[in-house]
Amino acid sequence: MGWLILIFMLCLWAASILVVEGGDPIITFEWKVTYGDVAPLGVPVKGILINGEFPGPNINSTTNNNVEVNVFNNLDEPLLFTWHGIQNRKNSWQDGVLGTMCPILPGTNFTYHFQVKDQIGSYMYYPVTDMHRAAGGFGGLRIHSRPLIPVPYDPPADEFTVMVGDWFNKGYTSLKKILDSGRNLGRADGIHINGKNAKGDGKDEPLFTMEAGKTYRYRFCNPGLKTAVNVRFQDHVMKLVEMEGSHTVQNIYESLDLHVGMCFTVLVTADKEPRDYFLVASSRFTKRDLTATGIVRYLNGNGAPKPDLPKPPVGWAWSLNQFRTLRWNLTASAARPNPQGSYKYGGINITRTIRLANTAEKVDGKLRYAINGVSFVEPTTPFKLAEYYGVADKVFKYNNIPDEPPAQVSKVALEPIVVNITYKDFIEVIFENHETAIQSWNVDGYAFFAVAIETGTWSPEKRMNYNLLDAMSRHTIQVFPKSWAAVFITFDNAGMWNIRSEVWDRHYLGQQLYFSSLSPNRSLRDEYNMRDDTLVCGIVEGMPKPPPFSS
Repeated sequence: MGWLILIFMLCLWAASILVVEGGDPIITFEWKVTYGDVAPLGVPVKGILINGEFPGPNINSTTNNNVEVNVFNNLDEPLLFTWHGIQNRKNSWQDGVLGTMCPILPGTNFTYHFQVKDQIGSYMYYPVTDMHRAAGGFGGLRIHSRPLIPVPYDPPADEFTVMVGDWFNKGYTSLKKILDSGRNLGRADGIHINGKNAKGDGKDEPLFTMEAGKTYRYRFCNPGLKTAVNVRFQDHVMKLVEMEGSHTVQNIYESLDLHVGMCFTVLVTADKEPRDYFLVASSRFTKRDLTATGIVRYLNGNGAPKPDLPKPPVGWAWSLNQFRTLRWNLTASAARPNPQGSYKYGGINITRTIRLANTAEKVDGKLRYAINGVSFVEPTTPFKLAEYYGVADKVFKYNNIPDEPPAQVSKVALEPIVVNITYKDFIEVIFENHETAIQSWNVDGYAFFAVAIETGTWSPEKRMNYNLLDAMSRHTIQVFPKSWAAVFITFDNAGMWNIRSEVWDRHYLGQQLYFSSLSPNRSLRDEYNMRDDTLVCGIVEGMPKPPPFSS
């Protein structure tokens, strides 16, 4: 009975679970967000902790759970968390970005309410305010399948969250000053694995422990600022089984590229001599190679890891070819019982094509990053609130960027970017990268089909090369230098949704925008009402609340 009591106490410590009669379970978390010293590379810097942890605690959930996270902001600056990859169906109110929510002020708390509706897989959360992401505050968000929905592999012996990304020893306030002065961040100082980097002196504690003969699930995410990484296990292979909410064709890899903002799940079997082995992460597409290691220990094993680390791949062509091996598992059940491949996206007519080109520009002598000639600035009144209260014209203009990149930009504009999208349209978005640095984009509120990444310039004839059968359904996409990426999106999730560069200095200096997709019915069937406890700020503060949507 002792172990039952222990499990019960652990559940109470991690989260409270309440089943609503006739509804889906509610899981609750309480977070106290504070400053604290962290030293992923051995240099202490001011970091952001959640309940004293860096990285932050895992959110463990099951499909359709209602998640409540009560965030106490004990920092001396405003704070917001976003739930990266969570679609927040009908509920952009809780997306955790400044275009939809007011920040949580210092010394106050706010409870997020969102549902992981019809989703499974590996995700993460992180702060979006200022440069807080450079200080920590990130962690894993797991969505398990419901017991009745089969998963296309045997249950693992255990599972581990692995947060792998770059790190800057300057500290987030110094990084913010660098960007505000009109310069770029330069190169990262190193790579960390769950906030650590093994010293290799034989005294390192293991990050993970495996038992010989058993298989384990590793959930990888890259919460870094700008650096793609390659991950690999010494003397072990990885079976890729899930990426950003979709079951994949289960290919075997010796190493995998993990781009900024990206998450995936692999299975690793402990089928080697019982001893210690290295988990290795190294930078990709950087002039100076950065490498981090962590210890994976066999239970009751004997022996230090071998000193020879597995070599990383070279060049971005290798990564492009890896992208082409990623395929949707057409027979596996998704979060609902129907197979993933039952949605025939390749047979739907495209209603609109939007081409988004990223550029680096100088404005008044300072660096800015732009999309189609406009560099985004954050609003003082969230766009969602302005739209809901009927004062959008006082905060932003719709459609202030063209659907195609202008041939020439005489002067970059600094203003909010909001693109109006017809509800339920099926849209092709082309991300064009004419620069020499790799780009990584994220779309909130949706999973899109990544139908192509190719070098050169996009043209309508390139559609002949699209994968219209089993492209991955995901929420991030990398765009290699002098290349483009094409994605298909069904805009069936009403709300205000952020499209952003996951390369955080680009995001901070203007490479993001919002898609507004409103249902003409003003119905609860399409979008939830604003909650009574919603934070209000800017010009809508003190205004009477609009009438709610009808059923």
